[in-house]
Amino acid sequence: MVSIDGTLFIQIINFLFLIWALNIVLYKPIRRILLQRNDKVTGLEEGIDRFEQDALEKDQALASGIREARKKGINEKAAFEDEAREQELKLIEKINEKTRADLAQIREKIALETEDARQSLLKEVDRFAEDISLRILGRAV
Repeated sequence: MVSIDGTLFIQIINFLFLIWALNIVLYKPIRRILLQRNDKVTGLEEGIDRFEQDALEKDQALASGIREARKKGINEKAAFEDEAREQELKLIEKINEKTRADLAQIREKIALETEDARQSLLKEVDRFAEDISLRILGRAV
């Protein structure tokens, strides 16, 4: 049977001393290391969250910048196209004016040449009539 004597108190004191010594030597350093690790992990998680938020904001800013650049590019392209159309219309109008002027000169030249040809033919009508009658009749009229 188990008898309770003075060794029980010594064992209880020995047990309490062992717990106190283990707490100072083993448990407190391990708990401190675990707390430091927990703080470090929490800090890293916060850093990751902060970097993800920064990356998201930068991505949104980049997308917004790209949209703005595209709008600006489209507007500039439209302005260039409008300017090109205006220049094209001016160029076509100049070409049309030059063509009209050239056409008027050509018509005037043709009219003069036609009149010259008519005048020269009118001068020679009598001679042509005489030649024709000579050939038809075989004698001079």
